[in-house]
Amino acid sequence: MNGNSPMSKAFPKGFLWGASTSAYQVEGASREDGKGPSWQDEKVMPEGTTDFAVAADQYHHYKEDVALMAQMGLKAYRFSIAWTRIFPQGDGAVNPKGAAYYDNLINELLAHGIEPVVTMFHFDYPMGLQKKGGWSVRESIDWFCRYANTLFDLYGDRVKYWLTINEQNLQTLYGKLIGTFHAGADCQNELQDIYQQNHHMFVAQARVIQECHRRFPDAKIGPALNVALAYPLTPKTEDVLAAQNYNSIRNWYYLDALVRGERNQIVRKYLEDRGALPIEEADDYDEMKKAHPDFIAFNYYNSLCCEADDGSTQGMDAKVFVARGIKGLFKGCKNPYLETTQYGWEIDPEGLFAVARQLQERYGLPLLVTENGLGNRDELVDGRVHDSYRIDYLAKHIEMMRRAVEEGCNFIGYCPWSAVDLVSTTKGITKRYGFIYVDRDETDLRQCRRYRKDSFYWYQKVIRSNGTEL
Repeated sequence: MNGNSPMSKAFPKGFLWGASTSAYQVEGASREDGKGPSWQDEKVMPEGTTDFAVAADQYHHYKEDVALMAQMGLKAYRFSIAWTRIFPQGDGAVNPKGAAYYDNLINELLAHGIEPVVTMFHFDYPMGLQKKGGWSVRESIDWFCRYANTLFDLYGDRVKYWLTINEQNLQTLYGKLIGTFHAGADCQNELQDIYQQNHHMFVAQARVIQECHRRFPDAKIGPALNVALAYPLTPKTEDVLAAQNYNSIRNWYYLDALVRGERNQIVRKYLEDRGALPIEEADDYDEMKKAHPDFIAFNYYNSLCCEADDGSTQGMDAKVFVARGIKGLFKGCKNPYLETTQYGWEIDPEGLFAVARQLQERYGLPLLVTENGLGNRDELVDGRVHDSYRIDYLAKHIEMMRRAVEEGCNFIGYCPWSAVDLVSTTKGITKRYGFIYVDRDETDLRQCRRYRKDSFYWYQKVIRSNGTEL
């Protein structure tokens, strides 16, 4: 897009134009004011890559950041709450200073007319609970429910939009790469343990969604998955079947359970064949059927491509977070028709349109984009960042979202990644996504001074026009 292209139809009135971050990637202050350690605090980062101890230091810059968001025109800010700021060990007594931080952040957002969209858990599980078994043990359901209810107690009078767990599917599929998989103490079958943890997340979210509806009938709550469609490399039947397998393992298994309370047959057979079915209590799926999330939040960055498995490539690709293949089900491959980012991720705006169609057709719920963005090595020159590549990427994706709206997809908001530069899960601060540049690098913290990028002013115009000017 050229930055001035008009679109034929505006987005719905009240559309939530926003932006996103996560606590461990943006806040810093990882040991300050009583915060306890999480998975991410204990994760060993690649050599030469910063950890999350300071990140973008939003903990000390939140008022400045919120003021910049308001200047950009944001209607919503999707952020996560660090479990270990509220409960330093994951349970026990509430940490008053941690609770006060989010109280102040929420109030600051509301004072600037910005809707808080709160993620309860975004990759940063408490180490105190991990030592008790983590998601591998059934008690983890109660731990998450208590934490969620505490958030309702603290902030439920002001927060209207809640997300339960961020990218549960990536935690299940790529947990070792992103630092979210820790095997249970009694683990005999790693695949079974992974899907046991996943099942406990299903049940925990079902209970929390029901409790939110009971306590706050006007609030909205839903899961936040990373959804990426897998295309068959060719129209050969075996490639089409491989793509169906990949999509069920990557996407539908989670949403079938969280939205419909149903077991996905393809994934269930995959687990059964490997002796990896999770242990379930008799009424678990009945409880899921009662949850009825209000919307589907989803993160979209790229599409995938696969072909029939020939047994040659298995495991995961750590660079781009895609499956190389699963024996007997599919083999991941490069899409020959798409360009990639600096970091090897396919650029596929039309894929967002395809995802929206599938989600609307399968589940019929409102849709909220909670991540979408371009990671790049931005350069600050004379106080400016000329990120035309990011503007082009986002404009094309918004155009596809608008096309989906015209076709009948019920989008309620768009919160790209990220509001400000933050520390990437594996690539440090060098891989930048923000509308706002944070002046630090992997080793030099400087003062984390904020600078508006060209994309900041572009997005300001997009919001002001309700998406009619790209």
